[in-house]
Amino acid sequence: MTKVVHERVVIVDYGSQYTQLIARRVREHHVFCTITTPDVERAELHEPGVKAIILSGGPSSVYGDDAPRLPDGLMDVQVPILGICYGMQLLSQHFGGKVEASKEREFGRRQIELVNEDVLFQGTPKQQDVWMSHGDQVKQLDQAFEVLAKTDTCPWAGVRHKELPIYAIQFHPEVHHSDHGKRIIGNFLFDICGCKGDWQMSAFIDEQIAKIKESVGNRKVICGLSGGVDSSVAAVLVHRAIGDQLSCIFVDNGVMRLNEGVEVEAAFKEHFHMDFHSVDASEKFLSQLAGTDDPEKKRRIIGHLFIEVFEEKAKEFDDVGFLVQGTLYPDVVESVSVRGGPSQTIKSHHNVGGLPEKLGFELIEPLRDLFKDEVRAVGRELGIPEVLIGRHPFPGPGLAVRILGEVTAEHVDLLQKADVILQEEMRTEGIYDEIWQAFCVLLPIHSVGVMGDERTYEKACAVRCVNSTDGMTADWYPMPYEIMAKISNRIINEVRGINRVVYDISSKPPATIEWE
Repeated sequence: MTKVVHERVVIVDYGSQYTQLIARRVREHHVFCTITTPDVERAELHEPGVKAIILSGGPSSVYGDDAPRLPDGLMDVQVPILGICYGMQLLSQHFGGKVEASKEREFGRRQIELVNEDVLFQGTPKQQDVWMSHGDQVKQLDQAFEVLAKTDTCPWAGVRHKELPIYAIQFHPEVHHSDHGKRIIGNFLFDICGCKGDWQMSAFIDEQIAKIKESVGNRKVICGLSGGVDSSVAAVLVHRAIGDQLSCIFVDNGVMRLNEGVEVEAAFKEHFHMDFHSVDASEKFLSQLAGTDDPEKKRRIIGHLFIEVFEEKAKEFDDVGFLVQGTLYPDVVESVSVRGGPSQTIKSHHNVGGLPEKLGFELIEPLRDLFKDEVRAVGRELGIPEVLIGRHPFPGPGLAVRILGEVTAEHVDLLQKADVILQEEMRTEGIYDEIWQAFCVLLPIHSVGVMGDERTYEKACAVRCVNSTDGMTADWYPMPYEIMAKISNRIINEVRGINRVVYDISSKPPATIEWE
C-alpha cells in the first residue's frame, strides 16, 4: 500500500502541563499533529509532510546544567518554528540571547501590547489578555529578532526572526484564558506555515481500514471489548475492515456498571452482528482485590488478572495473529514520561503494554493518535448509535478506582445502585449530554445520620460531574440545586448503606477527574 503523506505539525514536549492543549488547538484547525521528545531523531523532523515545529513550555531553566535542549538538526529543517514559553527561551539562547530569572514573575492573566504588525497577530487587537506562566524570561535579545509584543514587565512577549521563519512567544496561546490564542495559532498554521487544514475523520477511517486490511491479511483478530467508547469504536472500525475475521471478548471483572454485560452483548452481538464472547470472571477479580486499598495496586491486579483471563479465553481461537486495543493518545502520553524526565506520569493506564508481549500477538491500535472527542467523531462517522458513542468515559479498572478503600461485592453493589440513580436523573432532566463525565464515588468513611427515628452510621458517597474536551483539563459542572437535591434524596432513600451525599467542585488541574 502506498503511504499517504499528510501535512503534519510536530510538537516538541519540554514538560509543560499544557503540551496536549497545544495539540488539541492545532487539531481543532483540522491539522494533524504529533507530540515528540527533545531527543527526537533528526529524520523525523525532516519527514515528508512536516509543515511546522512547535516547541512547548516546560518547568526547566534553559541555563540549567540538565536543561533539555533544542532537537538535533532543528535548524536544518526548512519549515516554520514556533517557540512557546520555554521554547521561546531556548530559541533566544540559541541565537545569542540571554535568559535570566525575572524579578517580576508572571503567572496568570497579563495584558500584552502589539508593537509591530505581523501576520502572527493579524485579526487580534493591539491590547489583549494572554496567559503567562514563567519565572524566567529573555533579558537580552539578538538583533536578528524583531519584537512583536510586550507587557509592562516583559519587553519581548512575542518576537520573530527577521530572515528565518522562526517565531517565539512568552505566553501560552493554547490556554483558553488567552483571549485570542486560537486565532494566533490559526495564523501560524495557515498564513505562516501554509497548512491546508484538510485532516478529516472520514479520511482517517478510510486510511485505517486500508491499513488494517493490509496488515491482517487472512489471519484472525481478537479484541478485548469493554463496551466503553474507546474499545467500541476500535472494534467497529476493525470489523468494518475485516468482518468475521474479528472476534470480540468481553470480560466481566465484577467492577463494571450495573447490567453492563447484558447491554454490551445486546449492542455488539445483535446490532453489529459481531462474533461476541463473554467471560464472567467477577468472583475471581473480587477475591484478588480483597484487602487492597492502594489505587495503583488495584490497577495492577485488574490489569494482570485481565491478561490471565483473556489469555485463557484466547486459546480457544485458532490462527489469531492480532489484538485490538482502544488506546488513545492521552493514554500513551500520560503513561510514558517524555524523555524519561520533564513530563510526569500521572497514573498508569491499563491499555498500554502487557497483552501483546504475553500472548505473542501483534497490536492493532487504530485510535492511538486520537483524543476522546476525535474518537467520538469517528464513531459517529461509523454509524455507532448515539446511546453508545455519547456515553460518559469509564475507567479501565472500572468501579475499583471509584471505591476508595477495599473493593468488596457489597461496596460494588452500593456504588452500582447509586450510579444508576445519578445516570437516570441526568437523563430525565435532560442534562446528560451537557456533561462530559459524571459518576459516583464511594468514600471510605461512615457518617452519622437519622432515618425516621433511628440513628444510622453508613457510607458517604461523592458525586463528580465535569466538563472537558479531552480529559486533560476539566471544570466541575454547576449542577442545578434542585437536580442535585433530587439525586441526593434518591440515593439516600433507595440505596441502603449510604446516608450522605457530597458534591465534588474540584477542577483539573489541580485535582484529577477520577479520585484514584
